[in-house]
Amino acid sequence: MNNPFFKNYGPFKIIDLLKDLGLEDYQKFTDHLVYDISDLDNADNTHLTFFHSKKYHSAASKTKASYCVTLKNLSNYLPISCKPICVDNVLSVVSKITSKFYPHAINDNFDSSVKKIEELSLNDNIKYGKNILIGNNVEIGKNCLIGHNTIIEKNVKIGSSCSIGSNVIIRNTVIEDNVSILDGCVIGKKGFGFFPNKLKNLRYPHIGIVIVGENSEIGCGSTIDRGSMSNTVIGTNTYLDNQIHVAHNVKIGNNTIIAGQVGIAGSSIIGNNVKIGGQAGISGHLRIGNNVDIAGGSGVIRSIPDNTKVMGYPAKNIREFLKNNR
Repeated sequence: MNNPFFKNYGPFKIIDLLKDLGLEDYQKFTDHLVYDISDLDNADNTHLTFFHSKKYHSAASKTKASYCVTLKNLSNYLPISCKPICVDNVLSVVSKITSKFYPHAINDNFDSSVKKIEELSLNDNIKYGKNILIGNNVEIGKNCLIGHNTIIEKNVKIGSSCSIGSNVIIRNTVIEDNVSILDGCVIGKKGFGFFPNKLKNLRYPHIGIVIVGENSEIGCGSTIDRGSMSNTVIGTNTYLDNQIHVAHNVKIGNNTIIAGQVGIAGSSIIGNNVKIGGQAGISGHLRIGNNVDIAGGSGVIRSIPDNTKVMGYPAKNIREFLKNNR
């Protein structure tokens, strides 16, 4: 993927990558160079990708990647131009390969590059409170406000006329114009991405960023994780209430309103003009269509088509739910 913040240490010879992983049949591969690792949709013929679940077979059949880490029983879905690398645990191998390309994306230690805002040359139209720290590679547009005790760590671009509240932490994020980030938010940290292991849980790098569209608002105490293999996106004119969690790779469309204490698990896609009531939960890898209403307290465990109203657990059509719960 085109990542503006994490350095790519490629290219690597595919044979060397596989040899380092200890794969027994690595010798059948060539010295062909691989320049990056990417998801099925965004990979090109210089990339390696991965395919670990049959539900992604459509994207797998169209991928432009030259190589794909996958399971043996899924390899037949790949196009002829994409050579399968069959393994027992796809995601574990992908984690190790991604760490080769992006070694600095694994850890999320505090940013030691930060300086007091008074020490920097910023636009005169920026107004700020006390105890503000700014890291390297940070851009802040005109007419912005920054509250007390906020830390804008490295790799952040903030547009014009934005309001950043107090006690906010932001990193690895692009914020477009006229966005409000309210008090206590944490945006751009790594997501909850690891593989359980009896000896030691294996973390995988999060090489994506967070993008917040213009005219949007993020409520107090909300957390938005950066993407792992793609970006986490909040659409234009979308409003998030307080204490909302948006996990890695989530895409939220335009003109969407989400009430307090909603949790959206990783890689789910929320459409445009969606309304989600308070304390609802959205499971991972789902697609929520356009113009969908989800009632408060609902548990969404299946994808929802356009123009639908649902409630309950598991969330179902609101008329069906009310009929069965009179």
